[in-house]
Amino acid sequence: MSLTFHWFLPTNGDSRHVVGGGHGTPATASGRDRPPTVGYLSQIARAAEDLGFLGALTPTGAWCEDAWLTTAMVSQHTERLKFLVAFRPGFVSPTLAAQMASTFQRQSGGRLLLNVVTGGESHEQRAYGDFLDKDERYRRTGEFLQVVRELWQGGTVDLHGRHLRVEDARLARVPDPVPEVYFGGSSPIAGEIAARHADVYLTWGEPPAQVAEKIARIRTLAAARGRAPRFGIRLHVITRDTAEQAWAEAARLLDGFDPQTVRSVQAGLALSESEGQRRMLALHGGGRDGLEIHPNLWAGIGLVRGGAGTALVGSHDEVVERIREYHALGIDEFVLSGYPHLEEAYWFGEGVLPRLAAQGLWHHPAGAPDTAPAQVPFAG
Repeated sequence: MSLTFHWFLPTNGDSRHVVGGGHGTPATASGRDRPPTVGYLSQIARAAEDLGFLGALTPTGAWCEDAWLTTAMVSQHTERLKFLVAFRPGFVSPTLAAQMASTFQRQSGGRLLLNVVTGGESHEQRAYGDFLDKDERYRRTGEFLQVVRELWQGGTVDLHGRHLRVEDARLARVPDPVPEVYFGGSSPIAGEIAARHADVYLTWGEPPAQVAEKIARIRTLAAARGRAPRFGIRLHVITRDTAEQAWAEAARLLDGFDPQTVRSVQAGLALSESEGQRRMLALHGGGRDGLEIHPNLWAGIGLVRGGAGTALVGSHDEVVERIREYHALGIDEFVLSGYPHLEEAYWFGEGVLPRLAAQGLWHHPAGAPDTAPAQVPFAG
């Protein structure tokens, strides 16, 4: 199977420094010198499209621009790139969400993917009028996806569930193709919902042994329901012509972390209800030492950013080896990002993807001819 790569649209702003945010922490203001305008995000999207990324993830939350609206606008400036739209199912009705997805598919030419984010922070959920606790939010997500999937299949849906109730729900036009559902979560209840509904199960970038355990658990749960989801991983990346150059860039980012900001972000993230966030914090413990937690896997990003907090760091060849290592565990999709997102897309797209193509592990989605590894025209 050819590997699939997605990039990231920084709808909370971009910079040559790490822009934090997520899981109840506000986006850090330091270095946000590239506002998330449609023009700039479209520039990143077009670069990702040309380089061979299949899609681009957008985040969701009060700290960033709305994913649905932003991607709908950016889609008009691209031709092939798909949009992995993060959304929280408790904020809109399942019938409306199914209709929105159907409209997006028709207007974009079938380029919608859905990243279902149940929501790990109760205080943030309450700001949107959602007062369920975490486990009940996941149970509501299960009901939500049940309704959405039945509507996408052209059925008429009646559901009197624990949290949701719809009667005689149906769509005038079903989406074609039906969007794939990406879903993550490390808690037991998240695993149960993922096993029933996920087309692609996403994990954050933990060391391979921990990722292998998670994949095995989800596979077992899904197999009991007659399902076999694919698996993806969410990582940042710093790849350069040499390992020394890559680690120098990681050191530059680390030097830019204000100690007070690190303390404030870590204190906020320590209150998170998310099991995945707890696992991210355990990788670095809030300190600046010992951040390479596995060969070429650096936990420094998580000092100032909620959510995905690890990066692949190394030469292009070393990054290829780490990708192969995760692929051997069952990971077929990689959702990547880097600071700044425009330049890092080129470093990866021109440094790593041709090497994977030469090994028969990746092909350009548009069928563009494979090229030899190239020097990237950015100094970082």
